Amino acid sequence: MGDMERRQELAEFLRTRRERLTPQEVGLPPGFRRRTTGLRREEVAQLANIGTSWYISLEQAREVRPSEQVLESLAQALRLTSVERQHLFLLALQHAPANLPSPQEEVSPALEQVIRALDPNPAYIEGRRWDLLLWNRAAQYVFDFTEFPSPYSRNMFWRYFSRLSSSKRANWEKVAQVIVAEFRADSARYPGDPGFRELIEELQRTSSEFRELWGRHDVEQIEDRHKQFEHPRLGHLEFDHVTLQAPTSPDLKVKIYTGTPATVTKLAQFLKAIEFD
Repeated sequence: MGDMERRQELAEFLRTRRERLTPQEVGLPPGFRRRTTGLRREEVAQLANIGTSWYISLEQAREVRPSEQVLESLAQALRLTSVERQHLFLLALQHAPANLPSPQEEVSPALEQVIRALDPNPAYIEGRRWDLLLWNRAAQYVFDFTEFPSPYSRNMFWRYFSRLSSSKRANWEKVAQVIVAEFRADSARYPGDPGFRELIEELQRTSSEFRELWGRHDVEQIEDRHKQFEHPRLGHLEFDHVTLQAPTSPDLKVKIYTGTPATVTKLAQFLKAIEFD
């Protein structure tokens, strides 16, 4: 998007947000002979505590550069949602606000149904800090999602460092390096998030392996992979692993493990057997 096009988009966005509000909704008297739909420009400027002519310049797509503080005031004055607030910052500054509040991590009924229906292929959903939110039966048994005493027992990142060691897996360090690099890249998207900070501090306190890898400052993007491993009950398992995002909840990661024919057959038989135990 070119600079002029972006300013025009910003102008139209502000105008439409202004026109959907009534004076009563924002605590202003209704007044008489209102010819403007919604709020007047001067009323928005008053609510945001900025100059009227300056705000008019924004709605006229002129080349003005609002600060983050001004945009924050406009977001409050126009009663923007968190998604609208982010859109405002992207149009005006070409980056999201640093302190954008994270939305609630909720799995929709439709997405839950999809995850359940993927059995016997393991599938689960993680939140932004890699907390387990939902999983199907195959994932429960393949990855052993048994709870154990810890406030982080449902966090996939913490579980990796607390339950595995280099003596148990020959490629432990290589896998751990990739996982830490992916987690660091994810954490950078939420600066100031106390949940990320507390989890990182806990792992630095309890895991020397994590401290060493975290100190490398590597970052990587999460990629599709082919995985195979020996399961204590199911034997050799082999999967193609993909990570997807839910369009309505981009913070959620949908993890799907599509098994080879032999793996799918083995899992299907296992799930059927335990169903009738």
